[in-house]
Amino acid sequence: MFEVHLAPGADASDLLSQETLRSTQAQVMTLAEAKKVGFGGLPEPPPGRDVRLIAVAKRDAAWIHRALETSDAVGGFHVHEVDV
Repeated sequence: MFEVHLAPGADASDLLSQETLRSTQAQVMTLAEAKKVGFGGLPEPPPGRDVRLIAVAKRDAAWIHRALETSDAVGGFHVHEVDV
């Protein structure tokens, strides 16, 4: 699971390309959406920060990591290991 803090003024739809989403089946969610599908214990983002969570299979984590590192929409991100 990637916790992504969007850069100021960035559009969340620019985080990952459609090809990357299709190939990895990554799920990009708001915190509210993540809580609805069972991801609990998530802290609220700092005021004024827009956060998205990206759930992806471990085999594709390196691909998503590289995509986030090169995205202008990303202000910063953290990786969290999640057992399912």
